[in-house]
Amino acid sequence: MKHKSREPEREQGSKRYRIQRLRRLSQLLDNALPIPGLNYRVGIDPIIGLIPGGGDMVSGILSAYIVLEATRFGLPKETLGRMVINVLIDTLTGIVPILGDIFDLTWKANAMNVELLEEHLQAPKSSEAADRGFIIVMILSLALIVVGVTSFGLFLLWGLTALMNSLF
Repeated sequence: MKHKSREPEREQGSKRYRIQRLRRLSQLLDNALPIPGLNYRVGIDPIIGLIPGGGDMVSGILSAYIVLEATRFGLPKETLGRMVINVLIDTLTGIVPILGDIFDLTWKANAMNVELLEEHLQAPKSSEAADRGFIIVMILSLALIVVGVTSFGLFLLWGLTALMNSLF
């Protein structure tokens, strides 16, 4: 015999599990490693970003995954828009050699995005949830930007390699 009273409980459990999973991923990406002697933590996101060519793409994909998962919670367009902007700032600054990597140590887009998700779930605003079309456009835009940034980074790496080869 199926008890209808347990269905919302299962849904809540699933929701809690998904939030926990996103929280753990953002923790790993942005705050996993303490810096000895400082009261500051960094994650593997800036370390992944150091990998020439594909590091920023992997980092961008992981950040986009958090935003994609957040869409399943019925967030309003404004909140999703802020999340996308956080990822774009992280991804676009990541292509700037050295300065982008330093910036990535301080800009914790994933932690900010999970915080935005949790804020919305604790005190949902009366805003209307984003519609499917908006979410599709948002995800495609994120994907294009991540691929574009990666392509640009690879192009720069190729150009620098060609320049170095011509000099020596």
